Amino acid sequence: MSLAPDRVMRSRQIFVTIAAVFCAVGTLVGFGVIGTRVEESAGGNLAADATLIAPAGTAFSIWSVIYLGLLAYTLRQWWTPAADTPRHRVTAGLAAISMVLNALWLLVTQAGWLEVSVVVIVALLLVLGLLLGRLHDRPGDGWVEWVVVDGTFGLYLGWVCVAVCANIAAALVARGVPATGWPSVAATLIVLLVVIGVGALVTDAYPGNYFVGVGITWGLVWVGVGRMTDEPRSLIVGVVALFAAATVLAMTWRSARPAKRPIPVPE
Repeated sequence: MSLAPDRVMRSRQIFVTIAAVFCAVGTLVGFGVIGTRVEESAGGNLAADATLIAPAGTAFSIWSVIYLGLLAYTLRQWWTPAADTPRHRVTAGLAAISMVLNALWLLVTQAGWLEVSVVVIVALLLVLGLLLGRLHDRPGDGWVEWVVVDGTFGLYLGWVCVAVCANIAAALVARGVPATGWPSVAATLIVLLVVIGVGALVTDAYPGNYFVGVGITWGLVWVGVGRMTDEPRSLIVGVVALFAAATVLAMTWRSARPAKRPIPVPE
């Protein structure tokens, strides 16, 4: 016996809202309101000066935009027309899981479990990738949907693409891998090239959604700034990070431009 459609929709709305509340609690912990700030947790290995691929502190201001978007998404899904579309039905669960994973990551890092945090953030990356795929397969209707849903989760995915690299580097440094030196520089340069490849994949997979590329670009720009202005300094990493940012942005711009339709030729 199946549940009534209204009851299913209400359960979905409640699930998303509970996930958002849990995410808000995790955010308060991460901001240091009821816990230790992220950059001070896990022995300082997540600080902006901990690894060569750590973005400068200003980069994390993107979370203000993402959290505002998640709040708008949570509120909007209580509006019946938006809550009862096929698009929302197949993505609401993934959106809720992404918020839970975000809070879980913050709580795990509070405990200093960097290896576990890598597992959590990789899971978050996969969930967001699946979510964006479903959004792309079902185009939204109107600019509000585009900004609140596609925009929020696009930026979210883009930022996480860079954050997962920084998280893995932090875990390795915590395990005793040197944060500086030519081996670390070489490894970081390889990772930056991989991020360019990831940028190419996502811009090809989600043409028209330039929020993902903007999120990646934002993170890479601040990796470059961090390596040029803060410790550990590395001019070559900074230059390559900025080059990677420019490359991803160019690919994003190209994919977001509407394709030109051929002019029909009379037979």
